[in-house]
Amino acid sequence: MDRAATDHRTGGFVDRGEVARFDALAATWWDEAGPMRVLHRFNPVRVAFIRDALCRRYGRDPRAPFPLDGLAICDVGCGGGVLSEPLARLGATVTGLDPAEQNIAVARAHAEAAGVPVDYRGETIEAVVAAGTTFDAVLIMEVVEHVSDMPAFVRTACAAVKPGGMLFAATLNRTLRSFALAIVGAEYVLGWLPRGTHDWAKFVTPEELGRAIRAGGLDVSDTIGVVYNPLTDGWRTGRDKAVNYMVAAEHRG
Repeated sequence: MDRAATDHRTGGFVDRGEVARFDALAATWWDEAGPMRVLHRFNPVRVAFIRDALCRRYGRDPRAPFPLDGLAICDVGCGGGVLSEPLARLGATVTGLDPAEQNIAVARAHAEAAGVPVDYRGETIEAVVAAGTTFDAVLIMEVVEHVSDMPAFVRTACAAVKPGGMLFAATLNRTLRSFALAIVGAEYVLGWLPRGTHDWAKFVTPEELGRAIRAGGLDVSDTIGVVYNPLTDGWRTGRDKAVNYMVAAEHRG
């Protein structure tokens, strides 16, 4: 069967080959020295970007102890909960979705042990939208390059955003630099990621992502690059979007 085919059992745009790959890595999600090391180093930049944009949108103080208190957030493709948990600690009511059963099991166990309330579900965003559920913010971080139909998936994620709410995305640009750094460098030379983690043909340009978001009824409010600094072994935001970038979008309602 086509590994990139739509999963008709769930109605979702699930790439079963991708699900199987991440299911196999499930036990390593919280190992900061393991295959998810890059994600852990990248995570503070993601959290700050989401927190600050939501605080601007909803008139909150990002320095407050719980700046996201009362906001409902859906983390689509949540994996082991590496992003869901920090947002819940900031006060948000977080729902984490992932079709990989082992990911959800790991996420639930870690959140329970840490005492962080997150509602993890082995569901697709399509099923959630079909049920009529909406959120103040929907996150599709590091997921659009792993689905079978990116434009349709993004439009569906947009449908889960409440009027006045926000959508956040992070992904890899489809450029020669991203092929050299994110695939050849990160997977084959440095071994930061397991080989085969990414398919360069499924990388998404900012223009393509922007069109899909606008088709979903939202307007892109910010697009920012994310760059790795080898001197600090950390990530920072900047104008360079040639490899990694993040997008914030606002509902027109």
